[in-house]
Amino acid sequence: MVISLQLTEDPMSELIDTVIVFTARSPERIIREGGSQAWKLNPARAKSCEWLVCTQNRHHPDHNFSDATEQHGTAFMVARISDVTDRTDFGPGGRWKIAISEYAMVEVPNAWGHDRNPVRYSSLKNLGIDPNALDFQPMPKETDSAQTHSSTAPAKSLSIEDAKKMLAVTFGVKPDAIEITIRG
Repeated sequence: MVISLQLTEDPMSELIDTVIVFTARSPERIIREGGSQAWKLNPARAKSCEWLVCTQNRHHPDHNFSDATEQHGTAFMVARISDVTDRTDFGPGGRWKIAISEYAMVEVPNAWGHDRNPVRYSSLKNLGIDPNALDFQPMPKETDSAQTHSSTAPAKSLSIEDAKKMLAVTFGVKPDAIEITIRG
């Protein structure tokens, strides 16, 4: 006798509602940029999720890139995903931005599972987070965010050495391969 089972729905599909990222960026920067970016991820899978949970990476090797402010491994933000967009300005290779429409600050210690990949998929329930208990804030309008940042953030100078290091990370080359020309 042969018994055949046919699933009409994937029983795990209900559980996966969250993209969890391990980011070296601060909450302020994520809000200012309208989401978390330049991730290598499956865009279809990320678009099927409702939530983004940001966990803090305080050990990023490029200290010029990182502006982390939260405890290492702690989930510090839960946000509603509004879109997942291709970031072609980061070069070829499929980098993606997870745009958000609203966010709530949280503090869930040890939320990052020490995975090798800085992007994983799970659920708020598995993280012990109840979205109904959170105080969500709408994302600031881009013009408000840009004005606030330019008027309140101190001007930060950038050395040629630092610029070369950041560009080298972006393009996957050594800093010596970067030439910068300034015309005035």
